[in-house]
Amino acid sequence: MDNVSSMFFLSGLSETKNYRLIIFILTLLCYCMILVVNSILIVTIIIDKNLHEPMYILLCTFCINGLYGSSGFYPKFLWDLLSPVHVISYSGCLIQALVMYSFACSDLSILAVMAYDRYLAICRPLQYHSLMSKQRLVKLVCFSVITPFCIISTNIFITSRLKLCSHHIARLFCVNWIIVSLACYPDETTLNNIVAYMTIIFYVVHGVFIVWSYMYLIKTCVNSAENRAKFMQTCVPHITSLITFLVTILLDIMYIRYGSKDVPQTIQNFVAIEFLVIPPLMNPLIYGFKLKKIQHRVLRFLNIKIK
Repeated sequence: MDNVSSMFFLSGLSETKNYRLIIFILTLLCYCMILVVNSILIVTIIIDKNLHEPMYILLCTFCINGLYGSSGFYPKFLWDLLSPVHVISYSGCLIQALVMYSFACSDLSILAVMAYDRYLAICRPLQYHSLMSKQRLVKLVCFSVITPFCIISTNIFITSRLKLCSHHIARLFCVNWIIVSLACYPDETTLNNIVAYMTIIFYVVHGVFIVWSYMYLIKTCVNSAENRAKFMQTCVPHITSLITFLVTILLDIMYIRYGSKDVPQTIQNFVAIEFLVIPPLMNPLIYGFKLKKIQHRVLRFLNIKIK
């Protein structure tokens, strides 16, 4: 099969013929909500100089990444809901897989940097500004964005070298691991497996670091009322975002690797798109409601716009 000139058939919508219009309307509303809530936080943080602090700049990066990941799924999915044929080009499929999984990995990297920032702010407050300087912040943001993109690009490049013997992807969107499973010769996927497991280990280390950071923060804050208040105000949104992200992404990974084909298509679709719906929509709302500084600035910004 000539990979470059081929088209993939996405069969994830095969059981939704009778209610695609309803799904289209709900999906469009969800995408518009994601665009609006993330954009409001991004614009608020950019235009308000009082929010040009590491925690808020990281939050801004978080929201920008949410828009980036959403753009890899929603426009194509909305188009498929209105189209009788659900196809995507080979190159388009690889790009979609790159965008969505670099988004997921970048989310975890940003959460790790946020955990490090909160550790410095609460456990080493006197050294905070010297340790979290503008230069270091820029480096950490670049690490959070560029490193995941390069790692997933490597995975996608290795996949692009495989000769594929099938055109069908039983999903709503392209997933690198499923593309690999379409290879004509399974023996050629050894390198893909090695790089994929190295990627997983790399981001498991991120997760371990985040858990350790918050366990240490909890231990530090127990005996100090001031630190407890600071933890509840600034760390609880991070932990909520982390739990939301990990639950949604782990469900997807576990299903891709070990899921049964007998599971109804509707449930498969729900598990597959959780990490593209819940975190990008909930994260701005979590931070907007919990962080008082953000809440006040957003309300003031919206009030000015309405007037």
